[in-house]
Amino acid sequence: MIERNAKLGTGVKVGYGTVIGNDPQDLKYEGAETWVEIGDGTVLREYCTINRGTAATGKTTVGERCFLMSYVHVAHDCAIGNDVIIANAVQMAGHVTVEDRAIISGLIGIHQFVRIGTFAFVGGGSRVNQDVPPYTKAVGNPVHLYGLNSVGLQRAGFAPEVKLALKRAYRLLFNSDLTVSQGIARARSELPSVPEIEHFLRFIEGSQRGVLV
Repeated sequence: MIERNAKLGTGVKVGYGTVIGNDPQDLKYEGAETWVEIGDGTVLREYCTINRGTAATGKTTVGERCFLMSYVHVAHDCAIGNDVIIANAVQMAGHVTVEDRAIISGLIGIHQFVRIGTFAFVGGGSRVNQDVPPYTKAVGNPVHLYGLNSVGLQRAGFAPEVKLALKRAYRLLFNSDLTVSQGIARARSELPSVPEIEHFLRFIEGSQRGVLV
């Protein structure tokens, strides 16, 4: 079922039983005119539910060429980037942000306001209650980081020098005796100034819920 407050791009495929644009499940919601926006070429399999936004942001968005498998729930005010894969029965609370090219395995609960960075991989059955930095892999309950998403970076064709720089940044932030602020400062002073490193560091600096370790 597609409600009137849903804007679908071209080539969007919607499976049986999927509901797009129904009211947000938020007790503060009082009927504001809000929306769901789905990008071109996205696939939504059976029984997905994607709620409209609230007055806080006005919309819930799913980007282009995403693949949401059966029974995925995307709550109000979530923002999902492009080329994101979300496996079966992922349950996403409100205001979650998922950046481009992230992969979220099945049977995962994601706390409200959590961010999952670009090219991150989250393993199945995890409970995600803090931010997952870009280019990393995380799994478990409680969830922990387990290094870079090396397979994903290789498949995406990242240059060897960029992968090496990301590996060094990860070690400074998460496998050293430095504080987070010290690790960020060292990374900026010692590592190449490439967009991937800067995004990795800015993501961590901007975390409101804290990042996984």
